[in-house]
Amino acid sequence: MIMSKKKEDNQAEGRTLQSSPSVEDRKSFCGLPAMPARVFGPNVAPDREALILVMGNKWASGTILHYYFFDQPSDGEYVFFEDGSKEWRTWTTDNTRQKQVVKDAFDVWKAVGIGIEFKEVTTRGEAEIRIGFMTDDGAWSFIGRDILTKGPSERTMNFGWDLTENGQFDTAIHEIGHTLGFPHEHQNPNSGIVWDEEAVYAALGGGPNFWSREKTFFNIIRKIAPDTVKGSNWDPDSVMHYPFKGGLIKSPARFNIGLFPKGGLSDFDKLWVRQFYPQLNPQNDPILKPFQSVQLNLTSGEQQNFVIEPAETRNYVIQVFGVSDVVAVLFEEANGEFVYNTADDDSGEERNATIRVKLFKGRRYKLRVRLYFSGALYSNAVMLW
Repeated sequence: MIMSKKKEDNQAEGRTLQSSPSVEDRKSFCGLPAMPARVFGPNVAPDREALILVMGNKWASGTILHYYFFDQPSDGEYVFFEDGSKEWRTWTTDNTRQKQVVKDAFDVWKAVGIGIEFKEVTTRGEAEIRIGFMTDDGAWSFIGRDILTKGPSERTMNFGWDLTENGQFDTAIHEIGHTLGFPHEHQNPNSGIVWDEEAVYAALGGGPNFWSREKTFFNIIRKIAPDTVKGSNWDPDSVMHYPFKGGLIKSPARFNIGLFPKGGLSDFDKLWVRQFYPQLNPQNDPILKPFQSVQLNLTSGEQQNFVIEPAETRNYVIQVFGVSDVVAVLFEEANGEFVYNTADDDSGEERNATIRVKLFKGRRYKLRVRLYFSGALYSNAVMLW
């Protein structure tokens, strides 16, 4: 499912490889870039922490995610080999069929019926998702809103082998799943998988992956925190699940001979992505007027949307009130679509989400507020002034 030709996966700037990359047509796994775990203060109760973690890297429904394919000769980096040699690796591709595979994979997610749009742009500064095709750097993506921590000249996603090969369409679908905020399903703590750990280390330590024990642990053996998983069901057919050959899984016993997802989005994949990103009806969005407090009728995971039409150009404050954890995201209309402007996330903090921004008369804006956790049902409000 997620796999290809590769010698050693090393995500740091200036890579060192063991030897020249193999040209054998072999397969390797998706390797997620490691991000520091979020640490909460002592005042954050476990139930509150759980809701923040499961939703914290998801996008607001109604977001348009713009994607860009690196296209300049300077887009790339050097890899360094143990014999002292180095080689320039481009992030670009001249293979338009590869790009089309990625475009088609975006369409697969969109066809489920979700409140997220995907749009290709030709300027990297417009893009949240920036896609490279660096050979032998594996397939990977940062998860959800973590991509916003990367600068406009950095990749947020990579494909390190030919996506036009048979069976590689799921690779593109999988990496876009990460960008939507979904982790690896085989690391679901509810899976009950018991690994033959040394067999796993041996399998991934050799070709074509050449992963260190640390990288293998992070991407396979490590169970992700229970708080980051929505629901209790493990889905071995999820597109976010690796396939595994026989001899790596001790339990459940039926997977001793191997575990091979069916391919494509599973029923649970579709269920969860629709739950996190429900389609919106923008005609129902009320206007948020200055100095009028509006109650937020939300439960955990739900979102409320407002239109802002400033009567004058000036600096404004938008603030959410109440004992709650929310993310408030402001979009500005441009060329017929609402484009991300700014946001504030107060989750895990003892404050309220506040956006201070200059708004312009004659322009239209959308405010989207998603609730993670509330100390009391329907006790929150939002105000513009």
